[in-house]
Amino acid sequence: MKLRTLITGVLASALALTGCAMGGAPAPKAAPTLENSTGPVTGEITVWTWDVAATALKRLATDYEKSHQGTTIKVVDVGYDNAYDKISVGLQAGTGLPDLLTLETDRLPGFLENFPNGFVDLTSRVEPEKANLDPSKLAAATGKDGKILAMPWDSGTMALYLRSDYLSDAGIDPATLTTWDAFAKAAEQVKAKLGKTAFDTDLSTGAMFLQLLQQRGTGIFDANGKVILDNDKAVAVLTFLQGLQQKGLINNTKGWDARVSAAKAGKSAFSPNAVWWTGTLTSEAKELKGKWRVQPLPTFAEGEAKTSNNGGSNLAIPAQAKNPALAADFAAFALLNSDNQNSMMADEGLFPSYLPALASPVYSEPDPYFGGQPAMRVFADLTSTIPAISYTGDYAKASEIVANATVEAILNGKDAKATLQDAAATIAKQTNRELG
Repeated sequence: MKLRTLITGVLASALALTGCAMGGAPAPKAAPTLENSTGPVTGEITVWTWDVAATALKRLATDYEKSHQGTTIKVVDVGYDNAYDKISVGLQAGTGLPDLLTLETDRLPGFLENFPNGFVDLTSRVEPEKANLDPSKLAAATGKDGKILAMPWDSGTMALYLRSDYLSDAGIDPATLTTWDAFAKAAEQVKAKLGKTAFDTDLSTGAMFLQLLQQRGTGIFDANGKVILDNDKAVAVLTFLQGLQQKGLINNTKGWDARVSAAKAGKSAFSPNAVWWTGTLTSEAKELKGKWRVQPLPTFAEGEAKTSNNGGSNLAIPAQAKNPALAADFAAFALLNSDNQNSMMADEGLFPSYLPALASPVYSEPDPYFGGQPAMRVFADLTSTIPAISYTGDYAKASEIVANATVEAILNGKDAKATLQDAAATIAKQTNRELG
């Protein structure tokens, strides 16, 4: 699912807690584990999710019920804007949550850290499939003690979208764009010849900076939870974005609609973006059919990943679930199954985190929108290489500080290293974490 940046007051306050039940049922002393089942699962469960994810699970719920007599799967679209408020309140109170719920990848570690006993331990169910899962998603679903507390669903695998017509007119060979330095030079050439910027993005979110950090295998925090925002790799990324801005190569759009409008209008020659952007282009910019291509991201240094992540979700079972056995079985039916994962890609555009699904020949089919290029194969081949990073329970608060810092550096020209040092110190102070 597309990455969202909304953070509500209720959620922010909830994630500042340590997971104790506030006036509700007592918090469990340890995460409950799935009991071994010797017979078929039966009964009823309720699932909370939203948007196209709800559409997908409702469809699969019907299939599951047909093949599993005595089961009822009730999928509720709780709406994105209210979902995290409801989940946070339910975890605090120890009551009121469904049997199965959706948590986005960047939000999941925060809930696992702050409510470590709030979810059912799924290790026994997921462990045999570990090698078959997007490693970045699996890392985010794993608690500090190594227990797997959620099932990865979809991945936001990133690559470089490019306007082949613009590059041809500017005399640029896409095959030369293997480094970000080469990309910057090509962007200058496109701007000089065609007047087009490099890419459209909303700089106020800090998202592009964080995505390029993950591409380099780093982030705001290290594996021990220390703040490492001011490391050399981060400084280089921020300096790179500063340079593009100073040369007028970034089209700073405000909000989602402006970004889509810019793409339709052909403002920029490139778009470093997730696989779900394909759905946006094919539905919102049909007139650009045949003009886009996709290839791996350029890199900052040899040996670094050629992709990153933007979006994606997981399914988790709250400790208070009434029927965790059925919830786990349905989650595995939907997510640890190539046919069902690929049906969600075909029907709802949810790109699988389950790697065996990506071996399907469907991802190698020529795509007319991309001039006959098998564009999905690029994303399929990159998914297993997405770097895993540490989010921690303070990611929401820290990412807001990072967003403000990147604006200061990229838009207002503040020194990149000094900006990140100040931001790191602020994060450490506000989260009571050590500097790395």
